[in-house]
Amino acid sequence: MDLKLKLRPSFFVFSFLVFTFLLNFVSASNPKCISTEREALLSFKQSLTDLSGRLSSWSGPDCCSWTGVLCDARTSQVVKIDLRNPNQIVNSDEYKKGCLRGKIHPSLTRLKFLSYLDLSSNDFNGLEIPEFIGHIVSLKYLNLSSSSFSGEIPAVLGNLTKLESLDLYAESFSDSGTFALRSSNLAWLSGLSSSLTHINMGYVNLSGVGEAWLESFSRVSKLKELHLFNCQIKNLPLSLSSSANLKLLEVLDLSENSLNSPIPNWLFGLTSLRKLFLRWDFLQGSIPSGFKNLKLLETLDLSNNLGLQGEIPSVLGDLPQLKYLDLSANELNGQINGFLDAFSRNKGNSLVFLDLSSNKLAGTLPESLGALRKLQILDLSSNSFTGSVPSSIGNMASLKKLDLSYNAMNGAIGEGLGKFEELVDLNLMANTWEGVLQKSHFLNLRSLKTFRLTTEPNRALVLNLPSSWIPPFRLDSIQIENCKIGPEFPMWLQVQTKLNSVTLRNTGIEDAIPESWFARISSDVTYLVLANNRIKGKLPQNLSFPKLNTIDLSSNSFQGSFPLWSTNATELRLYENNFSGPLPRNIDVLMPRMEKLYLFSNSFTGAIPSSLCEISGLQILSLRKNRFSGSFPNCWHRSFMSWGIDVSENNLSGQIPESLGALRSLSVLLLNQNALEGKIPDTLQNCSGLTNIDLGGNKLTGKLPPWLRNLFSLYMLRLQGNSFTGPIPDDLCSVENLHILDLSGNKFSGPIPKCISNLTAIARSKSFEVFQNLVFIVTRAREYQDLVYSINLSGNNMNGEIPGGILGLTNLRILNLSRNSIAGRIPEKISELGRLETLDLSRNKISGAIPQSLAAISSLQRLNLSYNKLEGSIPKLLKFQDQSIYIGNALLCGKPLPKKCPKDINSRL
Repeated sequence: MDLKLKLRPSFFVFSFLVFTFLLNFVSASNPKCISTEREALLSFKQSLTDLSGRLSSWSGPDCCSWTGVLCDARTSQVVKIDLRNPNQIVNSDEYKKGCLRGKIHPSLTRLKFLSYLDLSSNDFNGLEIPEFIGHIVSLKYLNLSSSSFSGEIPAVLGNLTKLESLDLYAESFSDSGTFALRSSNLAWLSGLSSSLTHINMGYVNLSGVGEAWLESFSRVSKLKELHLFNCQIKNLPLSLSSSANLKLLEVLDLSENSLNSPIPNWLFGLTSLRKLFLRWDFLQGSIPSGFKNLKLLETLDLSNNLGLQGEIPSVLGDLPQLKYLDLSANELNGQINGFLDAFSRNKGNSLVFLDLSSNKLAGTLPESLGALRKLQILDLSSNSFTGSVPSSIGNMASLKKLDLSYNAMNGAIGEGLGKFEELVDLNLMANTWEGVLQKSHFLNLRSLKTFRLTTEPNRALVLNLPSSWIPPFRLDSIQIENCKIGPEFPMWLQVQTKLNSVTLRNTGIEDAIPESWFARISSDVTYLVLANNRIKGKLPQNLSFPKLNTIDLSSNSFQGSFPLWSTNATELRLYENNFSGPLPRNIDVLMPRMEKLYLFSNSFTGAIPSSLCEISGLQILSLRKNRFSGSFPNCWHRSFMSWGIDVSENNLSGQIPESLGALRSLSVLLLNQNALEGKIPDTLQNCSGLTNIDLGGNKLTGKLPPWLRNLFSLYMLRLQGNSFTGPIPDDLCSVENLHILDLSGNKFSGPIPKCISNLTAIARSKSFEVFQNLVFIVTRAREYQDLVYSINLSGNNMNGEIPGGILGLTNLRILNLSRNSIAGRIPEKISELGRLETLDLSRNKISGAIPQSLAAISSLQRLNLSYNKLEGSIPKLLKFQDQSIYIGNALLCGKPLPKKCPKDINSRL
């Protein structure tokens, strides 16, 4: 039978329809660009600068296939342009390269069906938002965030009546600096009131809007998300008008403004709220109980307001949907029992994040803490909690971070901590723990990466772990201080070879650390502190630590030569060990970025290498109490950042290098207890910021340089034990900040300057803390602390009388004028030195009676008046009953001397 005869017309109709459908389907799947829109896009491209080449696909006839362009599948018209910077790590080279720059061409207005425009995270270098964007009336989504726009937000954006999402977040990451985007009038929002659901205007300056800002946003009736982060809003209205409508609002972020008000009650009428951010807003008062109305609330952030106070209301524990709660950095006080008890009653609580850190919360941690079974982050640090860790804490099986640091917890650390299989970060620093941690405390911590445990030095906290035990975790960071884990360097530490931060301070380790451990951690470690142990042995040589920033091996028993470690470290502390031998000549090559070098109290020998001058960033050099010899390098013109040099107590000879005067930033110069000779170089007057000079115990000669009067910041001048001559110049009295003056053991002559009362810092200064910080940096604070507010002119050839002006130095603590030829009387009003602790006038020619007012100085602890020409009776109220204080005064009488005064003899007769 002929097949053609059997085919009916309906078959051809059906086939045609199938063919047409398939043709339409293929066309729909591959829309072709409309030529006029293609031309519009090319004009837009030509106005941009594209360093990354991510618009390189914008060529050829089909614009619908270009990167970042989407066309409607049916009409082929451009509906979406997404040119967001794909590299979102700000300030990275990739981010900067990925930024589009230039201008936005008005050809975009020819895209009549464009509903989505994203130009975010680019760099338009302060360009104002073009007004023509307000004429793209088809837009439903507009994102111009973090693209460095500036100026006034154009009011014409109110014409975008279909707009549903507007993101103008204005934080700028431009190389040219920050740019200010502002809105002085929010009336344009009314045009968006029927469509807009999401708006982000973070970092947009709204200070010009005044108090009307909230009313303007509240009239956008469909608004679900409102982000006004850091908008320089200065007030938070305590009430809303009856016409305001934010009933649909789900997310509200008003963080980092200056609201300076209590939490307003109108917030509790926003019953659709899921997320509320009010951090860094300077909110005041207590947390209202009205939060109980926000039954859908999932996130509440009231952190860093500093002014929120009172107890945490228990109603927060009753919120059934609450997952994230941050109340940190406030003034909240009291206990947290009631707050946590509410969570225990709320059996379905879903809290996963709780941060109560940096408040004034107190009391013990209740067992109800264990009711937070879904909690992943718990931060209770920097409060005043006491007691032990409750055993119920082991119920929080999902916990990933636990921070109890900086409290007053003084009990044992329970074994419940050992149940956290998902725990990554455990911080138990800065408490007063005691007791023993055993294997059971760590047995299940399979995910642990960060472990911090410190207590006070006098507490008995011990890690009693088997020496061969290998733990289930491999740490990234460890910090243990004042906790005994030695004397061996245990196996559980030896297997931690992926560490990037290590602090093992005062842990009782005495054995040598295997060289292989240093080698295994060398590639990753950035922070290495093994201080205040008794670790023996030698350090491995010739290792490379490419990431290491800080090395502190101080106060141990390390031996051997200086480690030839190649590192970019900025701080090296090897002090108080037994290192010996010379410093490497190429220390500048090994440690080119060194800023602070502490090598004091070792046995290093040889010359101080001049290559130290080649370390351009060197700020502090502390080589005190070694055996360095030769001259101090005269090469400091090559370094301009140094401000602390301590090479005291060595065997240095020669002269003080004149090149030190090139260190304009020099603040502390300690060269004492060497064999330096010659004069103080005049170049030091260029170091106008000098605060502390100690050249004592050398062989220096000459007169005091007159330029000392120009060192207005000079706090301490110690030149004792040299051979300086001549009078003490009056110019020294003009050093207004001088607190410590020690010129003892020289050959100064002449009278004490009468202008000594001009040392006004000794008279009324309260700035010892500044001095202490400066000196501590070069590790000399304890040595000089007892000398604060002191004058020591002993052991010279001074003559004349004690000047009356000295009584004006009311903060003077130490006055030593002994071993001179000072004559005259002790000032009658000596009691005006009401804070005097030490007075030594011995071995002079002082005459007359001991003034009765001396007994009125209650702070006086040490007194020596021996070997003078004092006469008369010793005042009965003086508390000093040691004969040696008064001997050598032939005409003195009365207790404690055996010589009785005439009136005492007459009274007996």
